[in-house]
Amino acid sequence: MGHRFQLPPTSRWVLQLFVFFMLGFSIMRVLTFFSFRPDDVSFSDAVPSFLMGLRFDLRWVCILLSPILIAGSLKKFSPFQSSAHKKFWIYYLVIVSSFLLFFFGADFGHFDYVETRLNASALNFIEDFAISMSMLWQSYPLFWIFLLLSVIIYLLYRFFHRSHAKVHTLKHPFKPMRAVWMILLLVVGIAGFNPAKPLMWKDAFRLGDNFKAYLALNPLENFFTTLRFRKPFADVSHAKMQFETMKQLLQLPAENQLLDFKRKETFLQQPRKMNVVLVLCESLSMYKTSLSGNPLNATPYLQQLSNEGLLFERCFSPHFGTARGVFALLTGIPDVQLSKFSTRNEAAIDQHTIVNAFTEHEKFYFIGGNSEFNNFKGLLVQNVDGLHLFEEGMYKSPKFNVWGISDNNLFKEANAVLSQQTKPFFSIIQTADNHRPFVLPVEDSAAVGSIAVSEEELQKYGFDSQGELQVLRYTDYSIRQFMEAAKKEPWFENTLFVFVGDHGVKGNAKALYPDAWTNERLTDEHIPLLFYAPGFIKPEKRKEAVSQIDVLPTIAGLLNQPYTNTTIGRDLLRKQGAKDFAFIIHHDEGKIGLVNNDFYYILNMNLQKDTLIPVRFNTVPLPAEKYESIKKHLATETIALYESSRWMLLNNKK
Repeated sequence: MGHRFQLPPTSRWVLQLFVFFMLGFSIMRVLTFFSFRPDDVSFSDAVPSFLMGLRFDLRWVCILLSPILIAGSLKKFSPFQSSAHKKFWIYYLVIVSSFLLFFFGADFGHFDYVETRLNASALNFIEDFAISMSMLWQSYPLFWIFLLLSVIIYLLYRFFHRSHAKVHTLKHPFKPMRAVWMILLLVVGIAGFNPAKPLMWKDAFRLGDNFKAYLALNPLENFFTTLRFRKPFADVSHAKMQFETMKQLLQLPAENQLLDFKRKETFLQQPRKMNVVLVLCESLSMYKTSLSGNPLNATPYLQQLSNEGLLFERCFSPHFGTARGVFALLTGIPDVQLSKFSTRNEAAIDQHTIVNAFTEHEKFYFIGGNSEFNNFKGLLVQNVDGLHLFEEGMYKSPKFNVWGISDNNLFKEANAVLSQQTKPFFSIIQTADNHRPFVLPVEDSAAVGSIAVSEEELQKYGFDSQGELQVLRYTDYSIRQFMEAAKKEPWFENTLFVFVGDHGVKGNAKALYPDAWTNERLTDEHIPLLFYAPGFIKPEKRKEAVSQIDVLPTIAGLLNQPYTNTTIGRDLLRKQGAKDFAFIIHHDEGKIGLVNNDFYYILNMNLQKDTLIPVRFNTVPLPAEKYESIKKHLATETIALYESSRWMLLNNKK
């Protein structure tokens, strides 16, 4: 009679493991809360997130333990019937635990970097595993991290051994039918008490706040759910519904029919046979540069160039990320694909580009590292006619770090190639060193020098470390060296230079810009856009909102180069009274938005919640009716740009 209500050994062991894993998941959620919580979210505010989180955790713990309970309840596979079976299931638990440690560790890093749970976007870096790992190895103490993880995994291995041994000593009779009710509970834990309406990923966003939603989710739920966002998808009917709005916004020809965005731009003057050097600067965040008035003065040479050129002070990349920035610049389409870079989507890689309008120009692309990273090579070679692509392995200069040769050497190599040309050229130079691992080449360190800045000043003016400040100063130094060398070449006087960031960087910009830049992460997208050609371009500083996707049409316009535009970018000097705007998307948070000269409109697609935020200092609060009117109007334009961009990704063929 004493054994009648006792659990079989496998069920008892699984019950202990269940408590252990649930406790572990909960501890990680508490750590996430205290590590990343916004100032306006208290613990009591987060209670609903913790309660919903328990339900998500319950599902995943049940999934992970189900093989042991179901298979182990059969005598043939029981962990208590032979030492071989015991070893198999303990190794299974070690593998599962290692898997969880990896996910939660990566999740912490992801949350710290982009303020969202780990999601399927992380696979963009797995696809370039060797380069990504090299960057991490050079940026973080991975040896010690792996050593710590190895110790933790070993301790878990010992714990699983001991918990198994304690259950095994109880000598309970093997009666598999007694495990049935445990299996039923496990099924309920996975499916929920109401299988017809199971707990869904989107339910977390009904909590009404992004942080609360991500706190409720765990990295497993978020990652595996967002996998479905990796396929490009365009709703043609939605795109058609937005066409009239787009027609007005882009000032399309009156004769253009549904989803015809084509407009041919011609000029009365003959095309200028000028060279073009377009420098795409890694992580050139406007608020960190001297161009913003930042007193740390990290980029004095760029400031000097801006005083002699045409500077757009409020230019925005549509998104964060180099691959997305290159794609947007080249195609004129914001890369709105949610969880996969369009450079890696076969359906989106074939694109029309205005670069091909420069038929009399030789075309060059210089990148210091491997062009296979993020499939830059596929995007460039497939779409730019006659492109001469220079990359790591083709230079005389030695490799500096994971990103290839140093930026200073990249400019030197580019200058050597361009100086040999007898025809006009269109050249793009993509820098990389203003990025982790935040190190300078030894041979340039003395010339760059250093400045003593306190931690307080660094934080106040947007820098996380002295190293981050130094690599931005190195970017400025490298540009100076390039321009000084170019001035000695005969092609310099007949060249249009363009400098633009690939994207910005999150951080504290409150000392320089209104709160929206920091609180809503406009720092991620705010970049300088500078056109420089002394004697040709009149020095001017422009303050209207413009976009990275406007760069190529504006270059073509400056050179009177006829071209066909099929996407969203516009010639910034020939807008003829059109609206000033820049579309923005924060992929991981599910936010789309529109910046104009006065406001930043944000629509959270997950929460179905929108807001309107001023982007000027001392903006007078609007009357409620006026506020709602502006918000409604910008919502219409934002949705139109988003749906049209989704359609263009699949239909803007070369």
